[in-house]
Amino acid sequence: MTVELTQLDNGMIVATDRLDHVQSVALGAWVDVGARNETPDINGISHMLEHMAFKGTKRRTALQISEEIENVGGQMNAYTSRENTAYYCKVLHEDQELAIDVIADILQNSTLDEKELERERQVILQEIGQANDTPDDIVFDYFQETALPNQALGRSILGSPENVSSLSRDDLFDFMSRRYSPKRMVFSASGKVEHQRVVDMVAEKFDNLPNHEDHEMEALRYEGGSRIEQRDLEQVHVIFGLPTVSYTHDSFYDLQVFNTLLGGGMSSRLFQEIREKRGLVYSVYSFSSHYVDGGLFSIYAGTGPNDIGELMPVMCDELVRATVDLSEEEVMRARAQLKASVVMAMESNSGRCESLARQIQIFGGPQTMEEIIARVEAVDLERVREAGKALLTGTPTITALGPVKDMPGYDDLSARLRV
Repeated sequence: MTVELTQLDNGMIVATDRLDHVQSVALGAWVDVGARNETPDINGISHMLEHMAFKGTKRRTALQISEEIENVGGQMNAYTSRENTAYYCKVLHEDQELAIDVIADILQNSTLDEKELERERQVILQEIGQANDTPDDIVFDYFQETALPNQALGRSILGSPENVSSLSRDDLFDFMSRRYSPKRMVFSASGKVEHQRVVDMVAEKFDNLPNHEDHEMEALRYEGGSRIEQRDLEQVHVIFGLPTVSYTHDSFYDLQVFNTLLGGGMSSRLFQEIREKRGLVYSVYSFSSHYVDGGLFSIYAGTGPNDIGELMPVMCDELVRATVDLSEEEVMRARAQLKASVVMAMESNSGRCESLARQIQIFGGPQTMEEIIARVEAVDLERVREAGKALLTGTPTITALGPVKDMPGYDDLSARLRV
């Protein structure tokens, strides 16, 4: 692996990860702007911009954008998260200039055509409707909103139907011109690349970006609480969570080990106790979401209406018990799972491309696989226990959707976390 970085005169960082054993290149622009940078009246605009970027530029129609990449067998896509938006391609190495040109074109020359905007507005409204009709999807938005109310981090990435219906072409241009500056972008490429050639192509093609410094971002304010919604469903979908640390916190990897042994696989405590021994669920797992200034630790489960009364107390008890009677064997197994996931992710140039961009945005520079594995290996039993205990000091967030008649009370569940 050969990682190289260059900062262009306009402030954009170009990062490459050369892999001589592959014939493809994964590349893209990661913009340090997402739903977190939106005010309530324009919530959903980052996601709408992501959609509209593919709907035509001054040089290409929407069809030509997709055809030019697919004519060479390439793939192109994008995504919006709460803290960033990404536009990326994967092509054969001889087609990397075309891919860079297309990404530069959609980020600098999108026309945001009115007719295309009206069509895409309807597509996004359908996407919101689909999410609302998918209980094991929308319950995550409920959880985010309950844990982090009245702030950008708590609002849906898709936006509300009211906002999506009202956002105008001028709103999109204004947001893009104020937020999509080169200083907020990392252009990352992994595969059969030559660093200087990528630098030269990016410098040539990204020549028309705005240069504003506007990057408003609310600080994370965790509150917690509960949202329980009755729906006529076959299952209750529930998320139980607590506040936790940011990406850059010293205990980040301690928490990752704790998360893995608690609910990260078939050998985890939650899976073994709740599914294998009690048969209360088909799906149960824990996960963590991290941001630049905090995070959320959560457990998801889906269960029948007659089992929710047993499930929730057991879920709380397992969380507490994992801070008390951990074994060296569990910690070793969780460390091994994390190390394997790091190594396996590095076998994909698409994964390496994204990881490189995000590391630069979060940490200010790349982290080698060896550095990450060393941090995982340094986690011992006591550090894992302390990471778990730190979770229990927070106020819980509980969201549930479905036939919730027998759902235990918030105060009763909170009391089970006191140790």
